[in-house]
Amino acid sequence: MGGGILIVASRAPAARPGHGGTAERPVRAGWAAPYARLLASPDTRAFLLAGLLARLPAGMFSISAILMITAVHGSYALAGAVTAVGLAATAVVAPLTARLVDRYGQSRVTVPAAAVSVAGSLTLVLCVRYGAPLWTLFAAQLATATAPNVGGMSRARWAHLHPGPSAAATAARHTANSLEQALDEVCFVLGPVLATVLCTSLAPQAGTLTAASLLLVGALFFACLRRTEPPVAPRDGSAPSAAPLRVPGMPPLLTAFLATGAVFGALEVVTVAYADALGHRSAAGAVLALQALGSGAAGLAFGALRPTGQVGRRFAGCAGAMAALMLLPLLAAGARSLPVLAPALLVAGMATAPAMVTGMTLVQRLTPPDRLNEGMTLAVTALLGGIATGSAVGGWVVEHLGAVWGYAVPPAAAALAATVAVAGAAAAARPRT
Repeated sequence: MGGGILIVASRAPAARPGHGGTAERPVRAGWAAPYARLLASPDTRAFLLAGLLARLPAGMFSISAILMITAVHGSYALAGAVTAVGLAATAVVAPLTARLVDRYGQSRVTVPAAAVSVAGSLTLVLCVRYGAPLWTLFAAQLATATAPNVGGMSRARWAHLHPGPSAAATAARHTANSLEQALDEVCFVLGPVLATVLCTSLAPQAGTLTAASLLLVGALFFACLRRTEPPVAPRDGSAPSAAPLRVPGMPPLLTAFLATGAVFGALEVVTVAYADALGHRSAAGAVLALQALGSGAAGLAFGALRPTGQVGRRFAGCAGAMAALMLLPLLAAGARSLPVLAPALLVAGMATAPAMVTGMTLVQRLTPPDRLNEGMTLAVTALLGGIATGSAVGGWVVEHLGAVWGYAVPPAAAALAATVAVAGAAAAARPRT
């Protein structure tokens, strides 16, 4: 993936929502007022919808590939290996794709990157369908790593539309990040359900084909919305901004994201194992959905509040609350009852969204504006790495100590995130120079 696949397109002048002749909706009073103000312009509503279409496949691709490969080859080991290779490739390629976005603009990179990823998914379908050699499955999955981080680009648009340190801009970015986090929860709840229904009801390939179609359509829609796109920083020969990894405060912040991802990965694996041990494996999805529901609801409520204090300290406090509430599933698991565990997961989930929202706000604050997409993608990459690590550690604990003790992994990972957040709060609070 390089300059040869970039699409040259003219750039329309950047405009704030509500300017340039677009009509706005009247703002309502009440707790939803911050969201009404945020979405008053059709421009913002449009890119939010496009981003949702392009992000939904993120919750579909892995489970679709697993169901498709196991339906044909009958091997969960092969399916897991193929998806793991794709995840590892994404961890390497995604920051490079984001760097291209920062250099050339969202509209010029999003569609080519999505097209390469979709081509990889279609190739995987064909290789599985027609019995190609097994190495071709891994090769096809490698190409899917170019999928653009539309969630990060959407957050970058909000940061562009509401710049500066003013109280109003800070509150708007806080609300926008909360809304984006709620949408992420929706995608990772509905995505696996939709993929499972398609693969089991229609055909093993249906989930991957639908996800690829949604990604391409969503990317095209998103790239066409030029009015809200952040402008590319002019290349005037001056020294480039520091890489996000070299910005003070970013390494500990990314470590905290890695630990937070481990919370999610461990919860998923341990909950499936716990439900299976009780003879209710099919109910695991519904129980996990409660955790995501709690997170999404808390994220929306959190976004309606006006943030106060230094964002680094807020992040440390939210991570600490997450560590405390993650003890609830561990305590509830001792009852060996899903009806007891379910509300504990619901409440525990309410701590994850505020931590994620505040963490993403901190990423926006620390990252140089001309490398914002790269910074956002590094955060997502850290989360993915944490999910993979948490899944592996949670699975090991379940295998050797039992499903109940598996629930000790999420609070331990959350405590690590809180510790790192506290240690990095001072560096994160320093203003960018």
